[in-house]
Amino acid sequence: MSIKTTIIAGPCVIESNELLDTVARKLVEINTKLNVDIIFKASFDKANRTSIHSFRGPGLERGLQMLADVKANYGLRILTDIHESYQAKPVGEVCDVIQIPAFLCRQTDLLIAAAKTGRTVNIKKAQFLSGSDMRYPVEKARDAGAKEVWLTERGNMMGYNNLVVDFRNIPDMLEIVPTVIMDCTHSVQRPGSANGTTGGDRKFVPKMALAAKAFGATGYFFEVHPTPDEGLSDAANMLELDKLEALVEKLTK
Repeated sequence: MSIKTTIIAGPCVIESNELLDTVARKLVEINTKLNVDIIFKASFDKANRTSIHSFRGPGLERGLQMLADVKANYGLRILTDIHESYQAKPVGEVCDVIQIPAFLCRQTDLLIAAAKTGRTVNIKKAQFLSGSDMRYPVEKARDAGAKEVWLTERGNMMGYNNLVVDFRNIPDMLEIVPTVIMDCTHSVQRPGSANGTTGGDRKFVPKMALAAKAFGATGYFFEVHPTPDEGLSDAANMLELDKLEALVEKLTK
C-alpha cells in the first residue's frame, strides 16, 4: 500500500493575522491545483531562539486562537510545536499534529503529554542523535498511548555553527515508523552563526527535498514566507512562498 506524501508548510513563527492569511490562501490554492493535503505550520512561541532579544511570537492563548481561525477559515489541518508539558492539552484541542522540537525529543514528560492528547505526534530528530536512536522517543510516545507517530530529519551538528544531513537516517527511521518527514528548511541552518540569530542558506532547500525523496522520505517540511528576509524568525532559511508550488509539484509527481 502506497503512503500519501505529507507536506507541512507555513511561517516559522506567528507574526500577524495578515501573514497567516496570506500563507493559508496560497496553501489552499496549491491543494486545489495539485490535489495534495498540506498541513499548515506556525509556532505560537519560539522558546529556543538564540538571543533573549529575539521575537518569540504571540504566546499560547493568542497563538492558538489565531491557528484555530486558520483552521476554521481555510479548512487546513494544523501543526504546531510545544516546549512544555502543560502546553500539550490546549494545543491538542486545536491542532491535528503536535510537534516535539529536536532539542527536546528525549524529554519523556513532553512526549507522554503529547501522546495523551490522542493527536498525531511528530518528533523531530535531535541534532545529536542518529536515525536509529529515534526508536526510543517513539517507544515513549507509543507506550503513553500515541495512535500515530511521525519522525522528522533535520540534520546533525557538524562542528560549530553548521549542520550536515546524513540521508541514511531516512531509511533507518522508516524501519521505526511509516511516516518520515524531511525538514528541508531547518536542515540548511547555520545555528547561532549570524550575530545572535541563526543563519543559513535557502538556496539548498529544493536540493534537500529532492535528495530526501531519493532516500524514501514520505513527507516534506517547509517553512515559507512571502518575504523571508523580512521574517522575524529563521529568515535566512525560509523558502519564498511563491516557489513552494513548483517544488511540491516536483516532489509529488
